[in-house]
Amino acid sequence: MLGLLVLMQSGPALAQRPTPDEARAFEDATLLALAAEQAQKQSPGEVLTNFLEAAHAGDFETAASMLALEHLPQGERADEGARLARRLMFLLDQQLTFDPQVLARHDPKAAVVVVGELPLGRVQVPVELIRQGAGQSPMWKFSARTVRSIDPLFAQHGSTVWELLPQVLVSRSFWVLGAWQWLGAVLLLALAYGLARLVTALLSRVFARVARFTATELDDQLVLLMRRPARALLFLMTVSLGTRGLAFPADAQSIVDDVVRSAVVASLVWAVLIVSKLVAQALEARASRDRDETSTRAVKTQVAVLHRVVDAVVLVVGGALVLLQFPGVRHIGMSMLASAGVLGVVVGLAAQRSISNLLAGIQISLTQPIRIGDTVIVEKEWGWIEEITLTYVVVKVWDLRRLVVPIATFLEKPFQNWSRSSTEILGTVEVYADYRVDVDAARQELARIVEPQRDKLWNGRVQGVQVTGLSERTLTLRALVSSADAGKNWDLRCLVREQLVAWLKQQPDALPRVRTEGMGGAPAVES
Repeated sequence: MLGLLVLMQSGPALAQRPTPDEARAFEDATLLALAAEQAQKQSPGEVLTNFLEAAHAGDFETAASMLALEHLPQGERADEGARLARRLMFLLDQQLTFDPQVLARHDPKAAVVVVGELPLGRVQVPVELIRQGAGQSPMWKFSARTVRSIDPLFAQHGSTVWELLPQVLVSRSFWVLGAWQWLGAVLLLALAYGLARLVTALLSRVFARVARFTATELDDQLVLLMRRPARALLFLMTVSLGTRGLAFPADAQSIVDDVVRSAVVASLVWAVLIVSKLVAQALEARASRDRDETSTRAVKTQVAVLHRVVDAVVLVVGGALVLLQFPGVRHIGMSMLASAGVLGVVVGLAAQRSISNLLAGIQISLTQPIRIGDTVIVEKEWGWIEEITLTYVVVKVWDLRRLVVPIATFLEKPFQNWSRSSTEILGTVEVYADYRVDVDAARQELARIVEPQRDKLWNGRVQGVQVTGLSERTLTLRALVSSADAGKNWDLRCLVREQLVAWLKQQPDALPRVRTEGMGGAPAVES
């Protein structure tokens, strides 16, 4: 057939030399004839592959020969066919995924092979190849129904910018995206970043002026700290909308949407953590203005623990929402927990201690057996509660060491809290003196010692001397003094001890003595 066509076209040329237009027409007719003869030997999968190869190479005339254009007038088939082939290439590249090897295993007796379906409104439009001709080597083309649907499908899924681009940019360059889409993505990221900065700068100025009309500084700090999360949200929304304008393929758009949704969740978590921190700081600042120190420390303890609980819950929930955006990760996690009962038991046992500590932290924040700043004796160490977390408590020991104690210890084991209801504390100093010591003079001396320390180390409430013990040689004097807190009482006791010893040295009959009695009524000897 091809040889006959060549002879028919070349016969007149033997008698007369063809013009350039006639030569070009002869060449086009020959190529079309070769393409038609080759198409008769191709399977549906090969036709689809050859169509995309020709379209990507810019040969839309060859690609148009694989479209059923019988419904078009003869004079419009060349130009209209090239235009439709170009649009069909876009739809196949961006919206449809197929496997040519699967198409190669079609039913030989089938007259129609469906490549896939594209959504058009609420209707799924089939992209199908139809067999034309009879015999063992039929010609496969895209059906007339598919060709008629190209323009409506492109109007819904296509891009007007794409049709204006040169061919070198519309062909695929890497992965499923064309060069124009990669270039557009880079420009989109730069535009989205600049737009997000501009919008957040304008909005922050507006809200900052509004916040100045309020007396509190909380809203001013909120406007300042929320700029970055707001900028991230605007950037992500712009990117998500922009990728749709670039007509990303379904697979690429799905990945972009998953990443954007995850980043949006992360930005919202970021914003919630900022608000939580600001509220905690505001509550602590408000509590610091209270003159009641016990109430102040109670509020700070509740705020510190609850702040950490809220942050932990927000992070856990946010992390779970991020993972739920990716079906692969979600299904893997669910299948692992469903198929491995032993793993579930191990995870439950491992989390038991953490959950116990979490509940213990919540219980301590509510019942408050300890508070930040309390003076305690725990694990035989004396110090102050410096920090309370969800899992441990930091005790600042008197010599500036830090004792880290599991938080459950304060619920399971006894400990001493010297400032549970009040920081005021009594301290004792014991000295040993002779039986002839003047106890009243010792009381006067104690009053003389503590009076200069009023409102410094001594709170002016309790001071006194009592005889609390006797032995065969000495008696025990106990000096009792009070202070506003344990630290001041420690210093006051040391001061009282030093000055009482100095006072005893100055008394002729105050220091302890050893007495002996001689035999035969000899006088007693003192030493």
